[in-house]
Amino acid sequence: MVVGDVTTGTDVLVIGAGPGGYVAAIRAGQLGLDVTLVERDAYGGTCLNYGCIPSKALISATDVAHDAGDAEEMGIYADPAVDLQRMVEWKDGVVDQLTGGVEKLCKASGVNLVEGRAEFAGEHTARIVHGGEGQGSETIEFEHAVVSTGSRPIEVPGFEFDGEQILSSREALALDAVPASMVVVGAGYIGMELSTVYQKLGCDVTVVEMLDDVLPGYEDDVARVVRERAEALGVDFHFGQAADSWEEAGDGITVRTEDEDGEIAEFGAEKCLVAVGRQPVTDTLNLEAVGLEPNEDGFLETDHEARTDVEHVFAVGDVAGEPMLAHTASAEGEVAAEVVAGEPAALDHQAIPAAVFTDPEIGTVGMTEDEAAEAGFDPVVGQFPLRANGRALTLDERDGFVRVVGDDDSGFLLGAQVVAPEASELIAELALAVEMGAQLEDVAATIHTHPTLSEAVGEACANALGEAIHTLNR
Repeated sequence: MVVGDVTTGTDVLVIGAGPGGYVAAIRAGQLGLDVTLVERDAYGGTCLNYGCIPSKALISATDVAHDAGDAEEMGIYADPAVDLQRMVEWKDGVVDQLTGGVEKLCKASGVNLVEGRAEFAGEHTARIVHGGEGQGSETIEFEHAVVSTGSRPIEVPGFEFDGEQILSSREALALDAVPASMVVVGAGYIGMELSTVYQKLGCDVTVVEMLDDVLPGYEDDVARVVRERAEALGVDFHFGQAADSWEEAGDGITVRTEDEDGEIAEFGAEKCLVAVGRQPVTDTLNLEAVGLEPNEDGFLETDHEARTDVEHVFAVGDVAGEPMLAHTASAEGEVAAEVVAGEPAALDHQAIPAAVFTDPEIGTVGMTEDEAAEAGFDPVVGQFPLRANGRALTLDERDGFVRVVGDDDSGFLLGAQVVAPEASELIAELALAVEMGAQLEDVAATIHTHPTLSEAVGEACANALGEAIHTLNR
């Protein structure tokens, strides 16, 4: 159908249908507002289509194959064969189910869905450019707008993504065959997750990182557990190396790096994955037309109501800055919708959990010990090693720990760091405890099911109180 230039009106224009945008649209629809949601690519955004869901699907599938082939200690002997193309098709099926669900939920909430690229044309006007030749454009007049355009992978100069030899994370999640070898530039959470996936699939992975360890932003002992597990799998790390250039070499490529002394190193591989972070997508919105200007890093600054400097324009998700997490985007989307509807709502970033789906997983919430001390608390720490947890041993897992940080004066739980299988699930109990202002003794006194990994959560809190049963107390 050819769409001509037409003008329509809406109470709320939501730009971008990722986990911030579609949640804002659905919530606004639930509150009785007329909502128009514009998406240029795919419902669900990066999270559902090219990020969280597809990467975790591949991680899960890879673990099935790897664990089956690495269980001789349990008396299991297997040599699994992996059809990556079939695995990717299965992953795509999961994605399709979820994105289709988003579209149905939006329609059920009365949200008007529009495909195209939105840019502001005035204080209360946006122009929607539809994709494809002859598809035309339309103008939408709005009372309020919610910007949720997400982020894109950062390119390293000289390493522009071509989808063939130089890959972004999006392309690395859609390969139809396992490369024989891969250089991964960057040892952040995306680089570490995908390095582990491809190493487990039989690819020889080399990681080059400018800093001196993996996972910058996490405490040394947390990062060390993950790095040592990756090294045991065969991942080859080279720290203090900045990606400099690459060239074709035979059937593959050669990646050159340079250290701080100017020394050049070369790494040969079939493909190169560049995973050095993500940047907000604000450059396509013609922000000046609505009176907005991003900060020097490209983000839109917001207040506790997700409102930008322009009263009737809100920003949620990655475009609003750290933490760039899907669940943060959804929480911000709900707040923005409720504020637009006149409901009392505000953001509380104190208890936002985060997870990294490495092997083992990492889950964190609230403050570290150093952050608690800097904030003026008298931190008390409790820790429980995974090797002392019965369920962990039945899973043949020994590496990792649960650590909690409390305030010695009040007993309040301030934060936690978990490195363990299912850390992404274990952190939920601790996030609830931080959110509700629970004390260490509340969690320690909670009866946890035996045998489960969650027993380590209760024991860590007991350890902080000097009352742990299954480990020596501090």
